[in-house]
Amino acid sequence: MLDAIRSRHLDFHDTCCPMRAMEVDYPNGSSTGLHSHPRAQLLHAIAGVMIVRSTAGTWVVPPNRAVWLTAGLDHEVTMRGDVKIRTVFVDADASPHLPRGNYVMAVTPLLRELIVAATRIGIDYAPGSRDEHLIQLLMDELRTLDVLPLHLPMPGDTRLRAICESLLREPHDDTTAEKWADGCGIASKTLHRLFSKETGLSFAQWRQQARLLSALERLAQGERIIDVAINSGYASQSAFTAMFKKHFGMTPSAFYK
Repeated sequence: MLDAIRSRHLDFHDTCCPMRAMEVDYPNGSSTGLHSHPRAQLLHAIAGVMIVRSTAGTWVVPPNRAVWLTAGLDHEVTMRGDVKIRTVFVDADASPHLPRGNYVMAVTPLLRELIVAATRIGIDYAPGSRDEHLIQLLMDELRTLDVLPLHLPMPGDTRLRAICESLLREPHDDTTAEKWADGCGIASKTLHRLFSKETGLSFAQWRQQARLLSALERLAQGERIIDVAINSGYASQSAFTAMFKKHFGMTPSAFYK
């Protein structure tokens, strides 16, 4: 199946049109495998949750979100639930207002309908046609999107990366930064400085972000909120809900509606 999908991707890149959209569905638990695209990609799913992993970091993308990936970025998408992907490939120079980094964005109702409508357009479309106007409107809508804190940057330093990978496996781990530093044979001040330099976050901020993204993934798999809270290192469901709402602006139960 993956070979057939990759072959379809090539068709959507081999066009003179600056933006093209396609649809593809994946079953629960499947993965795209590590790959990249010669064009930038707006990756959106109208159903299911995508876990996008790359050297630039990890993103959790539910149906009310999309992730913008720069051209040439190696990434892998893992599916939580049956995922219906509706994605858009865009020439990086199609507009000076397109994102230049890798971000998760909120998907407005208008943008969602534009993406779905764009998948029904043929590989090529005529200049001045309705299809071109629709694509241009989609491109204009990208300028208004809010970037969301759903990204987990991974450090390049091997010592920090080992710590981060351990925390991703065990998000409830409460080991202090001082103990992690001792295990690495460095001063705690050095560990904090390296975390800030390599990820743009403090150690505490990174762990909190990791816990929240792990929680999103577990919620996507249908786990109870109380179980997700405890497994994510929170003392109670209310403490987890308060932190979740502070971070994402809504409760865990409302996030996936």
